[in-house]
Amino acid sequence: MEQKDNNERVFDSSNLIVYIYSWRKPLIIVTAVAVILAAIFSAPRFIPPKYKSTVTVFPTTTNSLSKALLPQQFATRGGDILEFGEEEQAEQLLQILNSDEIRNRIIEKYDLLKHYRIDTSGMYVKTELYKTYDENISFRRTEFMSVEINVLDTDPDTAAMIANDISTLLDEVKNRIQTDRAKKGLKIIEREYLALKDEVKSYEDALTNLRYKGVHDYETQSAVLSEQLATAIIEKGAGSPQAEAIEDKLDTLAKYGGIYVSYRDELQFLKEEQVKLKTKYDQAKVDVEETLPASFKVNEAFAAEKKSYPTRWLIVALSAIGAFIFTLIIILIYDTIKSARQQKSE
Repeated sequence: MEQKDNNERVFDSSNLIVYIYSWRKPLIIVTAVAVILAAIFSAPRFIPPKYKSTVTVFPTTTNSLSKALLPQQFATRGGDILEFGEEEQAEQLLQILNSDEIRNRIIEKYDLLKHYRIDTSGMYVKTELYKTYDENISFRRTEFMSVEINVLDTDPDTAAMIANDISTLLDEVKNRIQTDRAKKGLKIIEREYLALKDEVKSYEDALTNLRYKGVHDYETQSAVLSEQLATAIIEKGAGSPQAEAIEDKLDTLAKYGGIYVSYRDELQFLKEEQVKLKTKYDQAKVDVEETLPASFKVNEAFAAEKKSYPTRWLIVALSAIGAFIFTLIIILIYDTIKSARQQKSE
């Protein structure tokens, strides 16, 4: 009969509260010990408090400064420099924020190897350093398409300075990447522009030499000289000196006129191309020499007055709940085994 009562007490869930009450002393003692230990070991002496600083930035839509600001005669206009970016631009910022360049410059500036107390004699110094860096410095895209830079540190001033420096480096790195590409583009355009400029000059020099020979405007000169020749022949005769002089000029036009027309038309075409290339050249120079911030900074980070980690009440509460549940499970196992042995012995 006693065995049956024990089985009902163990397995009947309707009597769970009664069952817990019957084991209240060990449950209370273990839970209380867990609470005390959690409160002790979550103290600053064991877990150094960390302070959180945050910088919020919005991405921009502008990639080319020249296309956004300069007149676009031969190309479509670029984005508005005052327009906020969207998901794609926010993801680009996240990629830059997670770049080795920003991480290494922050590590070097703040000597994080020493600041994080990384054991330099270990086998995986860099791995441990990067892991600690990722635990304390994080970036995320918000639902408003902004990007948050979050920094945790035991020193609130250091946390704020790191967060602000990362936002500054974000602009520097993105502009550096774009400027490096713009410089290569400028070299290509500059080479083509200077080559075209030399070609234009060579055609201009060739036309100047033809003008020295008396060819200034082939079509107009031909029409005028032909009319003058006809008049001279009528008035002075075909063999007159005036007619022969005009015929010499017409011979010169006939000899160099075709070359003149060819050079003139080619020069006109090259000058049109030169104007287009000069516009691109000026735009490329602007992209190299001038920069804009890569993001809109919503706020600067400041030294936090209250710690963000650890949350002692949460640690204590979770420890209490965990200790209570673990103790209850142990009691259930113990009581079940005990009941089984009693049943077996009977």
